[in-house]
Formats: sequence, structure tokens, C-alpha cells
Amino acid sequence: MTGSGHIRYIKGDQELRKRSLIATVIITALALSVLPGCGGKADNSLTVFNYGMYIEPEVLEMFEQETGIKIKYEEAPTPEELYTKYKSGAIRYDVLCTSEYMLQRLINENELQEIDFSSMENTSGIGEDYWKMCRDFDASNKYAMPYFWGTVGILYDSEKVRGDIDSWDVLFNGEYAGDFIMQNSMRDAYMVALKYLGYSMNTTDEAQLMEAQELLLKQKPDVQSYLVDEVRDEVIAGNATLGVVYSGEAFYAYEENNALSYCVPKEGSNLWIDCFAVTKECKNTENAKKFLDFLCREDIARLNFEYVRYSSPITAIEENLTESEKASQAVNPSRDVIENCEIYKQLPEETTDFINTLWKELKAE
Repeated sequence: MTGSGHIRYIKGDQELRKRSLIATVIITALALSVLPGCGGKADNSLTVFNYGMYIEPEVLEMFEQETGIKIKYEEAPTPEELYTKYKSGAIRYDVLCTSEYMLQRLINENELQEIDFSSMENTSGIGEDYWKMCRDFDASNKYAMPYFWGTVGILYDSEKVRGDIDSWDVLFNGEYAGDFIMQNSMRDAYMVALKYLGYSMNTTDEAQLMEAQELLLKQKPDVQSYLVDEVRDEVIAGNATLGVVYSGEAFYAYEENNALSYCVPKEGSNLWIDCFAVTKECKNTENAKKFLDFLCREDIARLNFEYVRYSSPITAIEENLTESEKASQAVNPSRDVIENCEIYKQLPEETTDFINTLWKELKAE
């Protein structure tokens, strides 16, 4: 009897302790829930959303070591996939990097926070030309901080092509059938066709878009593959003679193989600028601002430039290019090339839906 009574006492004691523990957990959880912070200040973390291979991994490690802020890092291959993943709400992102037309969309949807970039220590190192470029979609420079910029063009093996490459025509005339790669990116694919046809890549004219669609459908049997970052690797490896690439990929490829060249076709192309922004979901904007300002520090910007090989908006990087970098149209395009290019703009929803339908039809053929 004594034994069974003792057992009942212990069970009762455990029940009291269990209730006490549950109450403590609930109180602690409630206390933590009201603390400010990106993803909760208690873990002092920052969730960063970016494109693939678009930051030197050492930069993230250095930021964590210097600030004690833990970086949770996510990637997406294209602006459209980044947007879809962001809007799904599955992960709460604090800062993100994407392209100008997608930033314009996020601004219009009130998804981004206004930031006083002038209050940061290192953002003054960004050249005025790049703030001006951003004003095309961020009129008061309140949301987007320039990160990298460049053009879209053709990477080609100068030892394999016949004659000079200076036109999008080489992708449509059948001369290199089965030996070139197109971008697996909706807007970039239609940009190539639209510019070749003499139209704006921001057109909303459905007749012009249908004309571009007919051209891309006719071209498709000649396309070796549709890729994104892998285009440069395929051309470097000699698996394709030409490919549509972003300028930074072209310079990286040239450093691997000096026989590779890059041109921005005479019909014009895309002048792009990718920027970082702070999402409306970020509660601790000070941590976010520390990260953005860190990226603008000259030594950090140089590490990123040497890893990514895209053109930097940081004046100190521009002023200290090597002779090889200065001579490269991929890193240092001429004023004439820049003025012959367009910046993407956010298209009306009905136009975006129309192009989405065309793209699905093209890829399904």
C-alpha cells in the first residue's frame, strides 16, 4: 500500500511539473513572439533570397563573423521563379535581389520597404549613373540598391564561327543549326526575337508578340537547348559554338578560354540592373541595412566582382579595372552599346499573361 501510494504521489508531482513546464513554454513563446527581428530577433538571423552563383560564399561568412547575424540563404534561377517562390509565402524573406522589372512589380504591389540608403556608410560608393538607371522603376531611389549590371548578348567561339558576329541573325538564319543555346528565360527569349524584328522588348502589341512567337517556333528545331547559367559552361566545353548569355558569364568564359568572344548585337539588347531590396516582411530593418551596406564596402564589392564577374556599380571597382577588363565589352561596354539597349519594364498583367501563354506553347512544342 505504501508503495502504491508513493507511486501516486510521484505521478501527481510529475503532472504538476508538466503543467508548470507547459505554462513556461507558452509564456516564453509569447514573449519571443513580440520581440522584433527578421525571422525573430532571438536567433538574430537574416533570410536572403538571390540568384544562383550570385555572391561570393566567403562574403556571407565574413558578414556572419563580423556582425554575429546568421544568414539563411535561398536561391532561384530566374526573376519569375524568384517572384513565385516569394509570393507563395512558404518562407519569409528579409532581403532579396532581383531584376528591375520584377522589382518594379514588387514595388507596385507594396511588397518592399522604403529604405534611406543615404543613411548607410558605404552606399555613397555607388556611382550616380546606377542610381539613375534605377529611377526608371524606382523613381525616388527608395527601394532598390544597385548590385550588378550588364547586358545580354552572344557568347561565341571565334575559332569556329564564320565571319564577324554582330547580329541576332546568326540565331535565326539556320547557319548554326543545332550548335547554339537560347536562354531558358521567358523575357530574354522574347527579347532576342523582338529586337531582331526591330521592336521594343517592352512592347504590349500582341501582333508584334505573335510575330516574335512565329520566329521562335521556326527557330526551335535549330536550338540545341534552353539553359540559364549553364550556357557559358557548354560553350567553354566546346559543346556549342554560340549561346545567348548575360555579360558576366561571357567574361568568365573568356578568362577560361581566350578564343571565346562576346557581342551585343547591332539590333540592340537588354541593359539590365539587379538590385537588393528589403521586403515588407522584414521586421529588423537595421540588420537588413547592415547587410546591404556591407555589400557596398569596397573590399566586399571586389570579392563579389572577382567571383561573379559582372559589372559592379561601385565606383572604386570601375576605376581599378585591369586592362583586360577595361577592353572587354562584357565588363565595360561602350557608351554606344549602352545607348542602343533597353531596360526591362514591368508589363501590364494582360501582356504578361499573354507572353506566359506563348512561352508555354513554345516550350511544349
